Formats: sequence, C-alpha cells, structure tokens
Amino acid sequence: MSLEKLLNRVLIMISILTVLSGLTQMFFPGLVLRIMSAELTPTTTHFFATVGMFMVGFGGVFLQSLLSGKPDPVVAFWASMQKFGAAVMVGLGVMHGLFSWLALGVAGFDLLSGLLAILYWRKISAAQS
Repeated sequence: MSLEKLLNRVLIMISILTVLSGLTQMFFPGLVLRIMSAELTPTTTHFFATVGMFMVGFGGVFLQSLLSGKPDPVVAFWASMQKFGAAVMVGLGVMHGLFSWLALGVAGFDLLSGLLAILYWRKISAAQS
C-alpha cells in the first residue's frame, strides 16, 4: 500500500472520529465538559455544543472529500487548520485551568491530525499541479 493510500485511510478514520466526537459534544456537552473537569453552566454547554456542530461540519466535509476519489486540496488545507486551531485552543484551556490535564490528549490528537492533514494537502496539491 502506498503512503498516500495509507494516509488517506488514516484521515478517513480521523474524519469519522471528528464527526462522532462532534455529535457527542453537540448532544451531550455536559458529559464531555464533566470528563474534562470544565465549568458546567448553560453558557459553557451551549458554546461547547456549538463547537461540536462545527466539528461535525469540518469532519463531514473532509470525509466526503477523502471518499470522493478526487480529494480537494482546499478542504484538506482548511481541515488541517481546524485541527491546529483546536489543538491550540484546547491547550490554552488547559494552561488557563479551564480543562483538566486529560484534555491534553485531545490537543495532542488534534495536533497530530493537523500534521497528517497538512502532509496530505501537500501531497494532493503537488499531484494536481
């Protein structure tokens, strides 16, 4: 199996996990906030659910692009930016005491996902040039 095919399959799994975790965050924000030892208020649960909705959107569009057979470099680029942004924001949340150290696992996963997505973007951009 080529590196590009392997990377495509890993990113498909990451996209599916992004959609599923986004749905969980959308419909059960209090549960996720409790796991991360975050403040639980109507405002935090509402905004956490909103973030989950965007995770579903980004994960879904990246998944659709990956499965299309003709992945769009623009989608891969912006999906990687979403992952990098999530890693930074979750890391800042831990640094400011908003989330427990367990959330660093989420930040690390998002950082790795962003790196893989940007690598994939470079590969498919070069192939289309």
